[in-house]
Amino acid sequence: MTVEAEDFQKGTRQRILTNTLASFAVEDREGELVIGVPEERYGDALYSFVQALLRISDLTFLSRERVRSTFLEDFRAFLEQRVPAGRREFDWHDAGHDREGKYTVDCRVNGTARPLFVFGLPNDDKVRDTTIALLQFERWGLGLRSVGIFENQEEVNRRVLARFSDVCEKQFSSLGGNEERIGRYLGEALEGRQ
Repeated sequence: MTVEAEDFQKGTRQRILTNTLASFAVEDREGELVIGVPEERYGDALYSFVQALLRISDLTFLSRERVRSTFLEDFRAFLEQRVPAGRREFDWHDAGHDREGKYTVDCRVNGTARPLFVFGLPNDDKVRDTTIALLQFERWGLGLRSVGIFENQEEVNRRVLARFSDVCEKQFSSLGGNEERIGRYLGEALEGRQ
């Protein structure tokens, strides 16, 4: 995520937080959240306070999802830099076996003895879908090589990861911090050394 995007996100979060506190009449006193209790209506005050806390909690969840959503953009930009345009095809599917495009590949790298299918894996659902797609490609007898690049492999359910590991040839635990290794792997594949 770029510095500008982080600054924008922080500013947006702050505005939403300020509006949430104001709408429920909650006061922020140097990090301590306080609500007044008018006319001894403790139940109403408690309800408003809990609603404010829930909205703040939702804000934290939403900001994490926003950060997570940049992974696939970063993944795609990385592949655009490392794989020449004529050798890659994003969102590929096998039109001969799969006219509807149910089993897609994030990026197919062409011009090698066997095509290399590269998958960006931000969450459990995508890992499951990729496992199913790879098993289907195996059933169809497609000669291919596969690589999975996780957003953060440590966050993937162990059982989901175990099934994926059975069908995927090469994995990288994250894009961040592995750019050089992934780039080297892709370079060797493009040169036909793998």
